[in-house]
Amino acid sequence: MSRKPQNTETVQSRRGFLTTVFGSTLGIGAAALGVVGGLWTAAAVRFMFPNTSTEADGCFRVGLPRDYPPGHVETRYGEPHGVWVVHGEYKGKQQVYALSTVCTHLGCITVWLDSEQQFRCPCHGSGFTVAGMNREGPAPRPLERYAIRIADDGQLEVDKSRTFREELGQWDDPDSYVSV
Repeated sequence: MSRKPQNTETVQSRRGFLTTVFGSTLGIGAAALGVVGGLWTAAAVRFMFPNTSTEADGCFRVGLPRDYPPGHVETRYGEPHGVWVVHGEYKGKQQVYALSTVCTHLGCITVWLDSEQQFRCPCHGSGFTVAGMNREGPAPRPLERYAIRIADDGQLEVDKSRTFREELGQWDDPDSYVSV
């Protein structure tokens, strides 16, 4: 049997077509893989930086003590100032205090979950009581308090330049709360 010789142009065009199809597919696949790898790398790098606020420390007014009924957590100062204002109980005493929104694990911003009556860190799952005490997750210590006082006009004034840590016994300092 004799084999019919193929036209060189037909072989070349078939080879060119296959090279174009498979080369393009592999090229597109490699490009897509590169994009996905870049996005994963960017996400991993972003994960390494805490979700913290960078506003300057300072004093600001948060209203009158009567604006805070027992058990109330005021969340409106969370975003602009990084502060939760709480009327809670600590060591059997009713107090109004200002808690930092920053988790003590890696510095992520906590959220208040009213349905669970706790602060929760969305990054690694730490949970804090309404008093700011760490109760679950990797957070090594309670949330920090900021100085709070009653100003001359009767309003509560939070001073973010002064912090108080429970594990150092600083929550007993009268500047860390207002008795109500």
